[in-house]
Amino acid sequence: MMSTIEKNWFRYEGSLRPTILALLYCQITYVGGAVLILSLNPVLMMIGTLAMAHGMVIAAYMIHECGHNSVFKSSRHNAWLGSALNWLTGGCYGTYDNLRANHMRHHVDHVDTVVFDYRSYLARHPMQLKIVKALEWLYIPAVELFMHAVLISAPFIFKEKADQRLRVTGIIVVRFSLFLAVFLYSPIVYVCYLLAYIIFLTVLRFMDALQHNYEFVVAADSNPDPVKHKDDRNYEQSHTFSNPISINRPWLNLLTLNFGYHNVHHAKPTVPWHELPKLHQMLYDNETIFVIPFRKQLLSFHNSRVARVIGDVSEMQGNRFARRLQKGSAVGADGISFLVPY
Repeated sequence: MMSTIEKNWFRYEGSLRPTILALLYCQITYVGGAVLILSLNPVLMMIGTLAMAHGMVIAAYMIHECGHNSVFKSSRHNAWLGSALNWLTGGCYGTYDNLRANHMRHHVDHVDTVVFDYRSYLARHPMQLKIVKALEWLYIPAVELFMHAVLISAPFIFKEKADQRLRVTGIIVVRFSLFLAVFLYSPIVYVCYLLAYIIFLTVLRFMDALQHNYEFVVAADSNPDPVKHKDDRNYEQSHTFSNPISINRPWLNLLTLNFGYHNVHHAKPTVPWHELPKLHQMLYDNETIFVIPFRKQLLSFHNSRVARVIGDVSEMQGNRFARRLQKGSAVGADGISFLVPY
């Protein structure tokens, strides 16, 4: 029976069990975490906050799988699952179709597209820039929160998104009503949810920050320049870096659904998450030129947490970024989450 379901519904053989486990995990940790937080027991609330945060992380990376149509045979089924999971991650204000289109452009054009050029905006508003930098120094993901705020308000400030106002208004009413109910139940419970969301965003941005030194492109930019590396596989691989949690202990990478095996993901984008470690070994073996040691990832993320707000354009030139990665001094990028479509 299970093999029949897998054959008829799933894109790859052997995907049924890991898919069910991943989906069960993100649902149980999210809902179970909420129950623990609602208990108002301090110890259980801390456990629940971490559980909920990790449930959102796994949900986000399952959305990424759906975006590549690597779960089900039918793109419609992938879209349905991705849209449903996006309610857990808080990215539901944007549409799944736009999310997927944005991410596919990243893979085809080899650029990092952003919905809004927050760097130019902050450069024009020095006081807001100081506030954002202060928050980032405190490890509060101000840039990511800002970009999510833009996502929510996009239909009301961008004319090309005006047709989504009714849908987004409905989502705002539902989600903010739930937030209000939680706050009225207990402000501490509401704070725990916010903390879980901040942890979730921090994990995603940590994984995203150092995986590429692509050029940044504003989504609405019609300049033909951004696609100069389109379909250039050599450029793609030389500007892509893998940041696994551990090569020697592959099971640790399940914490982010193997998202750190990024070079092999770009080499074979439709391969499901549970096959990436084996494929990494086949394609790269012990070659470590593109693999960032975890300690260096932590150093770069910590040392450059303020500088990353604006970024360093010089890192797109030559091998400078790769050298800095190995020293733990790379700046990397902010505000490029695949959960912020345009």
